[in-house]
Amino acid sequence: MKKVAAWSAEDVSDWLSKEGMPEYIDSLRQTDGPALLRLNEADLQMPPISLVSSDGGQQLLERLETLQMETHIEAHKNGHANGHAGGLPNGTSKPQRNGTLGMKARMEMVHIPIPTVETMRTSFPVEWGKTGIAFAYAVVCFVTTTVVISVVHERVPPKEHTPPLPDKFFDLFNRVEWAFSICEINGMLLVGLWLIQWMLLKHRSIVGRRFFFIVGTLYLYRCITMYITTLPVPGMHFKCSPKLLGNWEVQMRRIMKMIAGGGLSITGSHTMCGDYLYSGHTVMLTLTYLFIKEYSPKRFWWYHWFCWSLSAVGIFCILLAHDHYTVDVVVAYFITTRLFWWYHTMANQQSLKETSQSNLFSRVWWYRLFQYFEENVNGTVPRNYQLPLSWRSLQWNRCVKYSKLDMQ
Repeated sequence: MKKVAAWSAEDVSDWLSKEGMPEYIDSLRQTDGPALLRLNEADLQMPPISLVSSDGGQQLLERLETLQMETHIEAHKNGHANGHAGGLPNGTSKPQRNGTLGMKARMEMVHIPIPTVETMRTSFPVEWGKTGIAFAYAVVCFVTTTVVISVVHERVPPKEHTPPLPDKFFDLFNRVEWAFSICEINGMLLVGLWLIQWMLLKHRSIVGRRFFFIVGTLYLYRCITMYITTLPVPGMHFKCSPKLLGNWEVQMRRIMKMIAGGGLSITGSHTMCGDYLYSGHTVMLTLTYLFIKEYSPKRFWWYHWFCWSLSAVGIFCILLAHDHYTVDVVVAYFITTRLFWWYHTMANQQSLKETSQSNLFSRVWWYRLFQYFEENVNGTVPRNYQLPLSWRSLQWNRCVKYSKLDMQ
């Protein structure tokens, strides 16, 4: 490997990519080795570098400090080995093998600890057990939501007796029959994109449990709002399944069918009514976009705009299909965005992870669970990517070839 002082701009880009920081390549594309070693904390706080960093450049600063230490030690070692400045006082040109000068030089050597990769990774530990608990929490909340929908369906008033409530959006736009299918297709695209992106994240265990906890909590809130107030159907076009009047066996079949179909109308699994306040489709369209944007590099603006367009068009199509009241969509958007922003603000500030009188966030009911998930995460999770499986683990299928030996 070439010395850092001899690196070109291409070498710097290769180093950034190798260290798992490709988001800095564009900002440092004209930076060579000597300029890289001169970067300090103040430089990382200025654009354009500060615009692509989600952790204030902390990870890059740690890598630079390690690189500067290695360069200093290498230069100091070469100076001693070649008899240059740094180890031979008073202009001595030759190192002495058996004299006091060599012993003095050895005694004056200073041990400089270099942080290893494992040390730097301890700020974001891999805790898949906690991620599994968050996943189980999300599954329980989703199943509970499906059960509540089945219960609420039994008490939805008939549309012939209780017509739909007046809605300003419905007054302005006539119903488009195929619009709700567009909404669900956009939702499946966003979920698919987020799943691929999540699998490529370096710290996918931390991000995964954040997603599962937030989506589970949102569906738990939805159980409460659906159960306490049952709204009439938003339009006369609704064809609700007949009420079962206590037939729990058939009701359980409906619940299992809805879970298997993901609660989507496009799969034919959602034929029950009453789950209006608030919109679960709006929750998924909004939440997947927020996670996609938060955990992807800022320079991927075109990707962010594409996902935002999918989310916005999907939400608009919910209303255009007259499958939810406007208040359902507004409440869903408000609760989803606030819970996402509150959770990440608390996760990124170490002081908000400690219970105190000045920390009013500690009074929320899910704070203890939040502390359990985030107690070992120090700082903002960087937007770093890597393959789900290491190259080393893929070498198991490489066969070793042996040549035949001639036996004489």
